[in-house]
Amino acid sequence: MRSGISEALAPCVHCGFCLPACPTYLATGDESDSPRGRILLMRALASGEIDPDDAALNQHLDACLGCRGCEPACPSGVAYGRGLEHAREMLANARGLPSAARMVLAVFRRRELWKPLLTAARWFRQTGLARRAAGAGPVGFMMGMLAASRMTGREKEPTVRPSTGPTVRRTVALFRGCVMDALFPHVHAATRRTLQANGYRVLEVTGQGCCGALHDHAGGTEVARELARANVEAFATRADLVAVNSAGCGAILKDYGHLLGTADATSFSGRVRDVTELLADAGPRPGGPLPLEVAYDAPCHLQHAQRVHEAPMAVLRAIQGLRVRMLPGADRCCGSAGIFSLVQPAMSRAVLADKIEGLRAADPIPEVVATGNPGCVMQIGAGVLAAGLPIRVMHPVELLDEAYQAAGLY
Repeated sequence: MRSGISEALAPCVHCGFCLPACPTYLATGDESDSPRGRILLMRALASGEIDPDDAALNQHLDACLGCRGCEPACPSGVAYGRGLEHAREMLANARGLPSAARMVLAVFRRRELWKPLLTAARWFRQTGLARRAAGAGPVGFMMGMLAASRMTGREKEPTVRPSTGPTVRRTVALFRGCVMDALFPHVHAATRRTLQANGYRVLEVTGQGCCGALHDHAGGTEVARELARANVEAFATRADLVAVNSAGCGAILKDYGHLLGTADATSFSGRVRDVTELLADAGPRPGGPLPLEVAYDAPCHLQHAQRVHEAPMAVLRAIQGLRVRMLPGADRCCGSAGIFSLVQPAMSRAVLADKIEGLRAADPIPEVVATGNPGCVMQIGAGVLAAGLPIRVMHPVELLDEAYQAAGLY
């Protein structure tokens, strides 16, 4: 593990190109909250110069979003994300996880815990109370996050299926995950319809569960491996490809080969595609008119970890009348970062503030922010509710789904 930290971070020459790409450094101005500063701390941890119990070390590494925005900015090819994973695993093994993180991760380890809790949250959301309670305070922001997970495109989800479309290309198994499965079933439904409309046969797979990304990012690597093994087994030989509509899930699913180090895991990872990649590969078919002002905000784990940039824009460009743009700062983290917004709320909100101000200053203000990760939808959604901005936050496939209905493809 110590050698893993050293190997991943060895190319760093402390040039500083990473500084303007780091949201936490921009929020605090503290060198120790920058990738360069954290690399010095992680190297000292690996060499034994700093004890794992050192308060400053833990403060600055815990405050890292793990967004990996520094990686494309680095001219030396430093694998910062990999080094951070090793460092956090080392800290978790030495000191244990902080109590808040341990409690949250324990829930997401077991389906019999997260499924009823998130289902109850969805029922509460449907009462409308979460939206009415949304605000800028700690409780209000949490209510805003829950309210933002609700389907915003229509009052009622259609039950129709796509009409006859292109010849079936390949079979695709849908990865449902945990948060997406419980709070965003409307995005799964839109994913299924849009893929079918573009010639894919979509299959459901039993036995799958949480992807393990939350645990892996926090240093709970063994639990992440346990969840990964279950998913690899569930999806074995079920379909040509695996479709995922959560950027955070997609990043770790594509990394199962490294996480588990087995041939089966490597084969599984090689079949995983973000839904926008699948749709872009198929065209996608053009949709009907949606005359909306849309700002695309790229999820960190789609653009930085998976290096998927063009596919979401191809999906949005397939919609007639959609005026799409990327606002300044769209390439930077919104502050969600898995459970970061729960365990580091102050830093999370500080990072989000720049994004909300960018939306407020836009001319015209977008009617929709499109982003492909549930945490980003909830974080930005809570932010615009707290700011009183008339903006919906939606997954790109939701917009394409609406456009397909407008075009009569269903």
